Amino acid sequence: MSEAAPHDPYRALRESGFRRYLTGNLVGTIGFQMQGVAVGWELYERTHSAFALGIVGLVQVVPIILLFLPVGHLVDRYDRRTVLMAALAGLALAAAGLALVSVSRAPVPLFYACLFLSGTARALLGPAKSALLPEIVRLDAFQSAVAWNSGGWQMAEVIGPAIGGALLAATRSPALVYLTHAALALVFVTLVAGVRTTGARRPVVAATLDSLLDGARYVLRTRILIAAITLDLFAVLFGGAVALLPVYAKDILRVGPAGLGGLLAAQAIGAVTTTLVLAHLPPLQRAGPALLRAVALFGVATIGFGLSRVYALSLLALAVAGAADSVSVVVRMTLAQLGTPNELRGRVSAVNSLFIGTSNQLGEFESGAVAGLFGPVFSVVAGGIGTLVVVALVALKWPEVGRLRRLEEAIPRAEPV
Repeated sequence: MSEAAPHDPYRALRESGFRRYLTGNLVGTIGFQMQGVAVGWELYERTHSAFALGIVGLVQVVPIILLFLPVGHLVDRYDRRTVLMAALAGLALAAAGLALVSVSRAPVPLFYACLFLSGTARALLGPAKSALLPEIVRLDAFQSAVAWNSGGWQMAEVIGPAIGGALLAATRSPALVYLTHAALALVFVTLVAGVRTTGARRPVVAATLDSLLDGARYVLRTRILIAAITLDLFAVLFGGAVALLPVYAKDILRVGPAGLGGLLAAQAIGAVTTTLVLAHLPPLQRAGPALLRAVALFGVATIGFGLSRVYALSLLALAVAGAADSVSVVVRMTLAQLGTPNELRGRVSAVNSLFIGTSNQLGEFESGAVAGLFGPVFSVVAGGIGTLVVVALVALKWPEVGRLRRLEEAIPRAEPV
């Protein structure tokens, strides 16, 4: 860490625009997580089908895959604050539709139609949020801002399901949970409306196939960025043990539903704690080595969890994995947002969202498929080993990652206007 100048960990929080953005992102994510609890509960109660629950993830990830090219162009061509507000309005509309479907007991296909609309809005939401952040936070406070934002998101991942479950248990009304999500999304809209941006003017680019592919081409030719995305992609794909936590809680650790809750929270608690620590520390002076070590530690912690038969050790391993993952997220997001020319940030963020969003779904499938063939312990341990192999291959393929010091070194020296 740098000792060259005093570090103010709260500099980003002193900017009103970032406070509004951070608060909106926190409440919006809480609302979405609340909705996820209600969707799963209501669909299973109505269909008694695990396959019906599987379709939920599918209909929400398909829009991300289909729309990432035009979405990136929209974010780069139009005012990013306006695009974000439109995406949030779409989420609120989809949530209101779910409430109507729930109250009227409409056919299940209409349920999926609302979720598809929600997925479409989220396909736009992620790139818009990512591309907007550099326009409201100064460069010298940006890494801290990413850490605060990541910590808030992780906290919402823990708080949201708990509030959603409590509200559902108290009211037995999924529609009320959906409407709460709609209201929180509109709160985010109101907060974003008051944010003032400082982004430079961007050239108006026609929506040709060539311009749509500019973001993907930029990622592929920017070695440090594709290396960071590759690390995160395969770490999630190989090292994700979350899908198998119910198996571990019931059959391996034998801790039951209460123990499962602890396992589900442990990784998020480790991540939140570490991101808050990162927010208080000066900018990383050896960001590249820190990224490689963090992903390697994630793999080691995954192996430790896979082999553990002691509940306390399993909680510790998951917390360490969450802490390591949070370092990776902060470094990758800072690289993706600052290391990209302003006029390409939307398209690059869309490509990043595509890779990371789909890897979560594919990682769950991979873990389940391997566990079905060879058992859960083999699946988790092999995934951790696979993560370590990926770290080694990335270090060999892209040696500049190990040489990267301050993240600001990856920022383009001159951006077209």
